[in-house]
Amino acid sequence: MIKMCVVGSGYVGLVAAACFAELGHDVTCVDNDSGRIGALERGDVPIHERFLPELLQRHRGKRLRFSSSLASSVQASEVVFIAVGTPPSESGETDLSYIEAVAREVGAVMATNASGYKVIVEKSTVPATTCEGIRRVMELNGASAASFEVASNPEFLREGTAVTDFLYPDRIVIGAEGPRCIALLQKIYEPLTSGAYYGLKEAIGEGAPAAPARLIVTSAKSAELIKHASNAFLAMKISFINAVAAICEGVGADIDQVRQGIGADSRIGSRFLNPGVGYGGSCFPKDIQAFRAVAQSAGYDFRLLEEVVRINDEQRRRFMAKLRSALWSLRGKRLGVLGLAFKGGTDDIRESQAVAIIQLLLKEGCSIAAYDPAAMEKSRSSGVFENQDVSFSSDAYAAARSADALLILTDWEEFAALDLARLRAELKYPILVDGRNLFRPESVTASGLIYVSMGRSEVPQKAAAIPGK
Repeated sequence: MIKMCVVGSGYVGLVAAACFAELGHDVTCVDNDSGRIGALERGDVPIHERFLPELLQRHRGKRLRFSSSLASSVQASEVVFIAVGTPPSESGETDLSYIEAVAREVGAVMATNASGYKVIVEKSTVPATTCEGIRRVMELNGASAASFEVASNPEFLREGTAVTDFLYPDRIVIGAEGPRCIALLQKIYEPLTSGAYYGLKEAIGEGAPAAPARLIVTSAKSAELIKHASNAFLAMKISFINAVAAICEGVGADIDQVRQGIGADSRIGSRFLNPGVGYGGSCFPKDIQAFRAVAQSAGYDFRLLEEVVRINDEQRRRFMAKLRSALWSLRGKRLGVLGLAFKGGTDDIRESQAVAIIQLLLKEGCSIAAYDPAAMEKSRSSGVFENQDVSFSSDAYAAARSADALLILTDWEEFAALDLARLRAELKYPILVDGRNLFRPESVTASGLIYVSMGRSEVPQKAAAIPGK
């Protein structure tokens, strides 16, 4: 068992803290938001994440505690993980002010309260050389250079599956130099790299993986670069398949058949080859901006990333064009919308393409009845649709009721299981515009719906199928 603290209780910090406790470590999750800490101590779960409530319930007050005191938490820890926000600045570069603030305070604590050797681990997504900056700030604030080491341990968590991504990782990357630091971090992850965790009866997840987790040791700069490069590559795959989908529409091919053929190549793989309205969320958009800024500072003009962003932005316009084609005029239309989160499995609406498309529809004079299994409360509380013609529905069928068309904007699994005949009965006109390709065209049109999707030819539908309501 290793005593550690995780600074930050957002998506990365809270999941990491809970999972480290699950691995048997003694963890304190620290945040300067006393209200959030109080809520966590009461048992509230602030984010929608599968298995997270179970982990918090299992370890809260035992191996997992919450605190608003960074000083006491650092003093009591061997390892300090920094998992605070790294938002983009106006220039697109990463704003490291929160990281610096933590490094400054940790350095000051270590200067005035000698409590032995510590490892400071950067877990937030940051540009290369950030670890060097943390070390410099800590030393300037009085920490002895011999009393600590700084390492990079980037997270590779997907919202909605973050807990299983942590406990069943494709790889664990440790960017560090000193053998003592590397050994300590290896010990932290030993339950995963040895496979011991997967043999536990109470292990979270769906059974033991084929092999224990793979651990990769690199330099700190390489680890920092791995995270940005990974996200940029995944975003590129999404933009690439969306561009191919546009070509499919032009030549009359089926994107599902094309992506199946592409993804069957082991050098490419099928993941992130799903066409739709584009990527969103808190990671890909800001990480691509930050990676471009890193490339520019290194003297490289990474124009490929500009095209990735351009194609992604174009997807919203392509979707709007499809909707106009289906409805002709948009002004005055009542539209049912399924999905507010940027992806299924989460309540996160940051940089959500669904929200962006709804905003475009509102500017066109549409009224919106929206439903999302998890993100409606955040949509209400954030004020993103404040004083606009948006109502929130109790379920998907209520959103479709009397609507001129139903739009699918988020890939929730439950949307793919909807009763199409019931949807048709609820709609004013039987038009389904699917921005996530959740259905096969033939099955939709067999239920009497006019179906518009991404990268596939529309299946002819007889005008007589449209009921006069």
